[in-house]
Amino acid sequence: MRGDPTLPGVDWHTWHRAYDSPDSALVRRLRTVQQRIALDLDERPPGPVRALSLCAGQGRDLLGALAGHPRRHDVTARLVELDPRNVAEAGRRAAALGLTGIEAVTGDAGLTDRYADAAPADLVLVCGLFGNITDADIERVTGYCARLCMSGGTLIWTRNRKRPDRFPWICRLLEERGFARVWLNDPDTPQGVGVHRFTGSPEPLPAGERMFTFVGYDVLDRAREQA
Repeated sequence: MRGDPTLPGVDWHTWHRAYDSPDSALVRRLRTVQQRIALDLDERPPGPVRALSLCAGQGRDLLGALAGHPRRHDVTARLVELDPRNVAEAGRRAAALGLTGIEAVTGDAGLTDRYADAAPADLVLVCGLFGNITDADIERVTGYCARLCMSGGTLIWTRNRKRPDRFPWICRLLEERGFARVWLNDPDTPQGVGVHRFTGSPEPLPAGERMFTFVGYDVLDRAREQA
């Protein structure tokens, strides 16, 4: 995660320390995402699995799910993250697990060019993004998800349930774009997790386009307070 590390605001490398508090809401969300990734792998037919992770942070969701999973070596993945410290940590974690198919890339995850030779994918992770971009960009990026996912591919995504609660709206956007609802966690859970499956046929991912601009929840919260 996630925003420009050279700008003032949230330090997205330090932010990951919240995962070291075992009872935090973020840890509970992480465990849920890992469980859904593992379940998706369990249900897939034999063969290679291609994954993408947008604003991947330290890759804890995918790497944690793959650790010890019997299909871990079937998975090749591109993790795109702007903060080079987080990318380095993801690389270290992947190497420690012996996961040679994991590629952690430093770059702006909002640009289509980062995925040009890796999409469409069997598994697309959009975790920790929707709470850090504008509503207009949420609507925009859900459309690109239909290009990032192959037909039958799984999209796992998250969004906090703070007011205004955008979780039901994001579900509707995805379902209007050809995604079928597979699973949602309890709506009373502060950190929402959703799983959708793409039922359409992906169009080619265009080059040189911006899918979203990462703003940061701190900036968005201040803007709402001042509105």
